[in-house]
Amino acid sequence: MLDISPILLISVAIVFLLVLARLNSCLYKPLFKHMDDRDSQIQSDLENARNNSADVDGMLEEASHIIAAAKKEAAAIREKARVEATEIAQRKLADAKKLADERYDEFAKVLADEKITLEQSLLASMPQFREALNAKLKMV
Repeated sequence: MLDISPILLISVAIVFLLVLARLNSCLYKPLFKHMDDRDSQIQSDLENARNNSADVDGMLEEASHIIAAAKKEAAAIREKARVEATEIAQRKLADAKKLADERYDEFAKVLADEKITLEQSLLASMPQFREALNAKLKMV
């Protein structure tokens, strides 16, 4: 029925073992090495990502501290500018008030001088008014 040739069986077994050895050295070992290298690279990348995440968290915290300090400094600068502007405005207001007071005093002095001059001129022309008035009364 079945004729099994021992030489053929041994030669097929040897060829199978040779092919298996060749596949192992040329295909499986490089493939496994590549897979192991890839796993180690992935682990390395994951570890770097964790480290970078920690670095990013530290940098974010540092940035928030810097921003808070900058906000405080900006508030101080705004307050200083507001105080300086208030002082300048008060000085200008005081100067304007002083100038207005000086002008008012000068105007009051001129007005008083004109009043005196007017009174003197009216007093000086009073006899003429009296004469004119008497003349009108005599006509009526």
